[in-house]
Amino acid sequence: AGAGAVGSLVGQLAKLGGARVVAIVGSDAKAKWCTEELGFDAAVSYKAGAEKLEAELLKAAPEGVDAYFDNTGGVSTEATLNVLNNFARVALCGCISGYNKPTNPLANYPMLLHRRVRLTGFIVSDHLDQFPEVQAQLRMLLSEGKIKYKEDIQDGIENYVPALNRLFNG
Repeated sequence: AGAGAVGSLVGQLAKLGGARVVAIVGSDAKAKWCTEELGFDAAVSYKAGAEKLEAELLKAAPEGVDAYFDNTGGVSTEATLNVLNNFARVALCGCISGYNKPTNPLANYPMLLHRRVRLTGFIVSDHLDQFPEVQAQLRMLLSEGKIKYKEDIQDGIENYVPALNRLFNG
């Protein structure tokens, strides 16, 4: 979710570090926000399915993908695994596309082996000791206008369920 809270921050930090950033998003509006507001190099939609997404990823990253921050799983991951370069790195932070499903299959799982990919699970609670330092760095980047974010503030308990469901709808 390149336009979500986590993905948009990860992408901005990657850009600040000199990476070419391609966001995988669920709408034209989110693609526009990522490219025009956040400065990502490209944005592609997962809505048309893995095969089309793979083709779009190859257009956006013709030399392949060296690093992938995965917080969605599903179609996005299926397509991205096919365009990873040898010895690519994957940070696995979430699998939201499969949270409400009985299984979360990954048909092209062998690509991790074939491409000799390094996959590392990333759970924020493993890094709580670094929280004060990272929080200070993010505050500085925010105050300097180097990172941006969006908020979706809903009032009233009656809006809780619809707001929560928007997390799962892309």
